[in-house]
Amino acid sequence: MGDRMINEDTEIDLLELLFVLKRKWWMIILFGILGCASAIGISMFLITPQYQSTSQMYVLSKETTLNSLADLQIGSQLTKDYKIIIQSRPVLEEVIEKLGLNINYKQLRSKLKIDNPSDTRILSLTVTDPDPENAKEIVNQISMSSSQYIGDLMEVVPPKIIEFGIASYEKSGPSIKKNAVLGGILGVCLISAIIITIELLDDSIKSEDDLEKNLGLTILASLPEYKKSK
Repeated sequence: MGDRMINEDTEIDLLELLFVLKRKWWMIILFGILGCASAIGISMFLITPQYQSTSQMYVLSKETTLNSLADLQIGSQLTKDYKIIIQSRPVLEEVIEKLGLNINYKQLRSKLKIDNPSDTRILSLTVTDPDPENAKEIVNQISMSSSQYIGDLMEVVPPKIIEFGIASYEKSGPSIKKNAVLGGILGVCLISAIIITIELLDDSIKSEDDLEKNLGLTILASLPEYKKSK
């Protein structure tokens, strides 16, 4: 029976908090709009736009004839190996040296993303940079340097570059719509947390129910509110 009373009290408290939030609906909407507007402003004026350039490489094994299942399996395995080698320190340091980049290989690696579409032996290399021309130059140099490095190191037919990257002036980030939604949600959550916290910390007596709940006293009688007539 004691557990049931505790559960009932907890349920009542939750309902009270919901009613408090309902009474403050205008404040919640206001902070949601402010959060959305703030996120849009930050995305447009404070976050540096990013651009991407993508090149593609095709992986062939030394004996590949494209006629046997074994050849296809070898090519698929090489694709996984090449994906790691392309991001290796020797390859990236050579790119940095040839292009005269003022970054280290770890920073360059963070700009590089390699994808391998399912059931293919194609590697898509994508570089993200604030300058679209730099993104193009970097991704193309990575493709050339890694192809040569793989051929020399593994003594195999190097992956063929089937498409060089181009300079794209369409921003890849930040996503203003996504940030606006996240900003709105953050604003709503923040003001809701503040309202709930204030309500939980407020132990003042506002009604007969509060008196019974907080002090454990039974109300025997109450005086009606007196309004002085004009």
